[in-house]
Amino acid sequence: MKYHLLFFLIGVILFTGCTDSKKDQKGTFIGGQIMNPYNPYFVLSKDNKTIDTLFLDQNNQFGKKLEDIEPGIYSFKHPPENQIMYLEPGDSVLVWLNTMQFDESLNFSGTGAAKSSFLLDMFLNNERNNNMMLSYYKINPTEFAEITDSIKKSRKNKLKALNEKEKFSESFLELANNSIDYDFYHLRERYTFLVKKYYNELSQQIPDDFNSYRKDLNFNDTQLKEYYGYLNFIEDHLRTLSIERCLNELDTNSNCFELHSVENIQYRINLADSLIEQNEIKNIFINRLAIQGLVFSNNAEKIDSILGILERINYKGENLLHLKQMATIQKRLLPGNNIGNLPLVNFEDEIVRLEDISNKKIVTYHWSLQAPEHYKWQHSIISNLREKYPELEFVGINIDEGSKQAWRNTVQAYNMNKNREYKLNSPDININLLKNYLNKLIFLDTDGTIINGKAQLNTPNFERQILEFLNN
Repeated sequence: MKYHLLFFLIGVILFTGCTDSKKDQKGTFIGGQIMNPYNPYFVLSKDNKTIDTLFLDQNNQFGKKLEDIEPGIYSFKHPPENQIMYLEPGDSVLVWLNTMQFDESLNFSGTGAAKSSFLLDMFLNNERNNNMMLSYYKINPTEFAEITDSIKKSRKNKLKALNEKEKFSESFLELANNSIDYDFYHLRERYTFLVKKYYNELSQQIPDDFNSYRKDLNFNDTQLKEYYGYLNFIEDHLRTLSIERCLNELDTNSNCFELHSVENIQYRINLADSLIEQNEIKNIFINRLAIQGLVFSNNAEKIDSILGILERINYKGENLLHLKQMATIQKRLLPGNNIGNLPLVNFEDEIVRLEDISNKKIVTYHWSLQAPEHYKWQHSIISNLREKYPELEFVGINIDEGSKQAWRNTVQAYNMNKNREYKLNSPDININLLKNYLNKLIFLDTDGTIINGKAQLNTPNFERQILEFLNN
């Protein structure tokens, strides 16, 4: 209740003098308050382009009337966190959030806020559904179909009831209905993949109409290109099609679930290239798939093959230069190469070399302030591994450029081992490219030679790789 009262007071402060009736208001007002801010600004963007940066005042409040806003989904960032909202001309939306629980605390109010609230509710429900999948994909297809049908129907009914109250615009109603559909498709697609991979007996029971939605797909919906559910669906759909094609057409001895093989990456890139006409959407997936192929390449030939795929489809995306730079980075991280001279900054702001940190074999893990959920999860696991394998040195490397004090604050706030936390000191390396390596760990011999450059914490065989590393 205190949050709603605070919202009302903020609204009075920010909206005084600029609250014309909606039909007379040509601009769009956005404002709000951020509790426990990470930094002094709120960034509004669309299509990966910054619309405006709004700075917080002494009360952590912000507000501004924007002109020429087109109806649609917008992204907003309070780095390292981000979310989406829906804006139209005439809207006056207040945002309230607490960084301690960013998504869960997020609240929209004001004229037009119900649209953003609906999308936020969809996001939170999808998060819960992702957890649901861990148990529900083990049930039979007919039962799973009933569950997903029920979820879709409930959301459609909620949207209908909300529209009777709010009188949404036709453009938002279309987007909202499509977003419900693609979230539904995504659940079906994930189930299809999981049962084919883990429960072949269940996969044989999938009815013919289970994926009947596939005939109605639109891979070029630019209105949805910033909606995570739509993008997640396309990514999973490409993955499932590659698996089905392998199981149905290729040699039964093929490892159809090796998603990072050159063959699988090439097939999915070709699919994206043929199915998606809008370059702004197509390039998202070609870029993602190329990155996956490069990051999991274990030899120079495979790296060159991934770049060769891009040449064959005449890929001209703006990220092509970055992909070539990433290929160079990946070649440096192949087994047999030595990175012992890698310069790092320790907690006392001294430059040290990776090979000088310990006489033990080293496992490096990497993290960024911009991925808080990742580093919290990661450090919890690393803490247990340190106790379990004292003969190894687990070395944390923060990849963020600058932000030394923020890095130190985070290390202390989360009780990380500051004697084994370091900051990368290589200004010639593109930090944005390194973010693709946050899930990978690198196993190094005592002289800094790479033994394994593709280990991941979240894979079933991770500890087996550690034991092999220790015994070699």
